[in-house]
Amino acid sequence: MNVPSLIFWAIFVLPLVVFLIWLMRQDKRNGRAGLIILAIIVIGGIVYMYLKTGGQ
Repeated sequence: MNVPSLIFWAIFVLPLVVFLIWLMRQDKRNGRAGLIILAIIVIGGIVYMYLKTGGQ
């Protein structure tokens, strides 16, 4: 990964994911389902980005 990509991940993606995890853990009824959905979305986004950039 290049520097702009790392900056994007550090400033936008990681805080968003941490906030979403915290928010979903506040919901006692559907917290697990939300965390599973969040994990699927994050993994899907990473795979999509990897495929679109050709692993560069």
